[in-house]
Amino acid sequence: MTDRITLVTAQLNPVVGDIAGNLAMARAAHAEARTRGGDIVVFPEMFMLGYPPEDLVLKPSAVEACREALDTLAAATRGGPAILIGLPWKQNSRLHNAVALLDEGRLVALRFKHELPNYAVFDEKRVFQPGPLPEIVKWRGIKIGLPICEDLWFDTVPQALIDQGAEMLIAINGSPWRRTIERERKKAFASWFDRWQAPKAMVFINQVGGQDELVFDGASWSLDSEGREVQRLPAFETCIDAVEWVKTDKGWFGAGGTAVSVKSGLEADWKATTLALHDYVEKNGFPGVVLGMSGGIDSAISAALAVDALGADKVWAVMMPSRYTSADSLEDAKACAEALGVRYDIIDVEPTIAAFGSILSESFAGTQPDTTEENLQSRTRGVVLMALSNKFGPMVLSTGNKSEMAVGYATLYGDMNGGYNALKDIYKTEVFELAWWRNSANHRVGLGPVGQVIPERIITKPPSAELRDDQTDQDSLPPYDILDAILYGLVEEERSVRELVADGHDEAEVKRIENLLYRAEYKRRQAPPGAKIGPKNFGRDRRYPITNRFRN
Repeated sequence: MTDRITLVTAQLNPVVGDIAGNLAMARAAHAEARTRGGDIVVFPEMFMLGYPPEDLVLKPSAVEACREALDTLAAATRGGPAILIGLPWKQNSRLHNAVALLDEGRLVALRFKHELPNYAVFDEKRVFQPGPLPEIVKWRGIKIGLPICEDLWFDTVPQALIDQGAEMLIAINGSPWRRTIERERKKAFASWFDRWQAPKAMVFINQVGGQDELVFDGASWSLDSEGREVQRLPAFETCIDAVEWVKTDKGWFGAGGTAVSVKSGLEADWKATTLALHDYVEKNGFPGVVLGMSGGIDSAISAALAVDALGADKVWAVMMPSRYTSADSLEDAKACAEALGVRYDIIDVEPTIAAFGSILSESFAGTQPDTTEENLQSRTRGVVLMALSNKFGPMVLSTGNKSEMAVGYATLYGDMNGGYNALKDIYKTEVFELAWWRNSANHRVGLGPVGQVIPERIITKPPSAELRDDQTDQDSLPPYDILDAILYGLVEEERSVRELVADGHDEAEVKRIENLLYRAEYKRRQAPPGAKIGPKNFGRDRRYPITNRFRN
């Protein structure tokens, strides 16, 4: 009977589909665990294939490759630490989200996820079958429960494991981050020790990193048998950490683990956004990013995020002035680029815009200038950025915020061009908050310089697309604090017009914004991806029909 173990948590950043790379990462972590005297090393959910695998997991060759990689990994456990790792597993024609225990050169135990999430960003029931209520695993005389992520959020699986005498629960997770996640986790897990009157320790290991529109925070933790936190790993960082566990007559108690404070607020938003952008660029093999630098706040903060995520040497800012571009914008764009230390070029697009006007003059004869001419300016800039991307390789970074994406205040094949949009799930009012926060940060928050990187005038001047004389965003939209409050109610909370009017909003304004929101769905379907930051993002969370006549 073992009464003392060293458990190593490998909070790592797998790449979906890179089975060989994930295997190499696991073997390196296993070797490090051996040097630390570890008895067992634990990896996150679906680590071998990466999470979420989506329909990749339906490809039989991918599942088989994971199984072959598991055999290779099992061999490494001869004379070394045991391994707990997640992977897809097909058994009796049923595909499962599984956790495997490897020890002494072989597969010792296998358990399947029972509770499959099928809401918000999750659709596991589409690809996996639920496993039976899991039995405990007896490893070196210790009764261990192995819930997988969603299994923790309901009483059924933990209760079954506790009833079987589990002394310790080791949960592998692929739990995506959002602003509310820490509160949600605390609410879900806080009452465990009140409900289950039995000594038990808890190890929560979560993956870290960006995967398309999701970002995972890690923030793994461990609780001893009396509910005290004995480990808290840093959020948004990879980390390998060891905890020494000792069994007493009161249960299992740990010591020696890393303990850091939880990141929250604007700093967490910034860390999540930069990590998601970094991983999207790096995992997809782009050498860097190129973006239009207009002198406005959205492009300035997008550039700052990119520098903190990738480094200044991988960010290329391009100012593309037209006759409507103000002198202030030219000055501000250059000042911001210099503060960030990025490459900065000016490409005059006015001749191209004039050429479009010339070739369309006969077709447009007898009409008055309107948004058509404005969109031609945006699309000209989009073509320039895409040409630079095609010629030199950097990914075009789109710069539209969530408020604009919600109401369609963006141009298809123009400023919506790009491979990724760091601001996609960040409202305009939040963009301003992040800008002030980034300028005031007195410590390093990424790869960029410390201190002010966005000229104050960019933040304080009235936002404008500068597509016609004396234009501001508020010519066609309500003030952003009002707009964002309405949008938050319509999008995040799915509230009705009547409810928002009862809150004091103007009924005609709410109806207009709701109509714009629904009408812009076709644009959002063609928009680049961006990380989920808030409770409900456009894309994985909120999936509305394009053809849709419903109005409140």
